[in-house]
Amino acid sequence: MANELRLRALEKDDLIFLHKLFNNPDVMNYWFSESYMSMEQLKESYDKDKDNPRNREFILTNDDEPLGFVALYEIEQRHRNAEFAIIIDPAHQGNGYAGTATKLAADYAFSVLNLHKLYLIVAKANKKGRHVYEKVGFRAEGDMVEHFFINGEYHDGVMMHLFQRDYWKMK
Repeated sequence: MANELRLRALEKDDLIFLHKLFNNPDVMNYWFSESYMSMEQLKESYDKDKDNPRNREFILTNDDEPLGFVALYEIEQRHRNAEFAIIIDPAHQGNGYAGTATKLAADYAFSVLNLHKLYLIVAKANKKGRHVYEKVGFRAEGDMVEHFFINGEYHDGVMMHLFQRDYWKMK
């Protein structure tokens, strides 16, 4: 089944799928964000950012079924780095899709964009997420102590990175 997974560019028709994800508190807590986004806000954001050369946004699909959202944000051509972000629809979690999606995004970032480094921030308590990232080759870079406020409590984050050279060695 993992052979059928692919990333395709985010389209306006995908906003209904994103709206569902971006309004799910269980999903957005891992993005350190409030689960509050109207469809109108999402459409405005899409229209404003669709041609932004510093972002690449994808839908992870299995055949035509959307499984998740993957993005490269703040792409820096001079420094050749970008922030990696991912959401797997809770209905499809636990199937190994996050690892495959992360590899597909890394392949794109390092092969197509020729980036030197991908980085991300993950909640220290998100052991499953950290395991997926480490399996792909991300390494902890540093702790962000009490950096995020979620559900009435402060949480630590972990900055992680993956260098192009290390990724190709692992493949």
